Amino acid sequence: MTKTSTRRISALAAATAFLLIGQAAGAADMTPVDYAAPEASSIAAQSPWQIRVRGLGVISQDEGHVNGIAGSDLSYSDTVIPELDITYYFTDNIAAELILGTTYANVWGEGSVAGLGKIGRTWILPPTLTLQYHFTDFGAFKPYVGAGLNYTIFYNEDGANAADLNIDNAFGAALQVGFDYMVDEHWGVNFDVKKIFLEPDFTANVGADVSGKAKLSPWLVGAGVTYRF
Repeated sequence: MTKTSTRRISALAAATAFLLIGQAAGAADMTPVDYAAPEASSIAAQSPWQIRVRGLGVISQDEGHVNGIAGSDLSYSDTVIPELDITYYFTDNIAAELILGTTYANVWGEGSVAGLGKIGRTWILPPTLTLQYHFTDFGAFKPYVGAGLNYTIFYNEDGANAADLNIDNAFGAALQVGFDYMVDEHWGVNFDVKKIFLEPDFTANVGADVSGKAKLSPWLVGAGVTYRF
C-alpha cells in the first residue's frame, strides 16, 4: 500500500470518527420531547347505543266530541308511568330514538254529554320513533330536538256507562325537545318533553250506538337516567 493510499484511508477514518462523535453529542443534547411517541387517544370511541329509563307524566288534552250531539266534549285521566327509550347515534349529532311504555286513560263525557259520566277506560301502547339533532358544543350539557311518528294501540277497552267502547288505533306526529347532562363518559341525567298529535276515532254504545273523535294529543314529560354504552 502506498503512502498516498495510507493517508487517504487515515483521513477517511478520522472524518468518520468525527461524524460519529458529533452525532452522539447531538443525541445527548436532544430533549425527551424529541423522541416522544405520538400520544394515543385517551378516550375510546363510544358505542352508538344509548338507553334511558324515565318517569313519564302523560298529560292529555281534554277535547273531543260525539258525532251528531251539539256541545258534546270529552276528558281523559292523566297518568305517571315508567318508560324506556333506546337511542342509536348515526353521527355525534344525528340519532334516532324509540320510546316504549304503556299507560291507561279513563274517558268521561263532558259538556252536553256530561250526564254519561265515565264512558269507559282503555289501555294505551304508544311506541314513538323520533329523529333527533344533538348539539355538541356545550360540554357535559347536551340539548337536542326531534321530530317523528307515533302509532298508538288501544287495548283492553272497557265500557263503564257505555255497554261497549272501541277506540281505533291511530298514527300521530311527534315533536320533542330535551337534554342530557353527562356526569361521566357513560352516565347522565335526562329531561325530555314530547307533544303527540293524536286524535283517534271511537265508537260506543250508551243505550244507542254513537261515534266520535277523541282529541287526546298528550304531552309526555319525562325525567330519568341516561346510560351511553
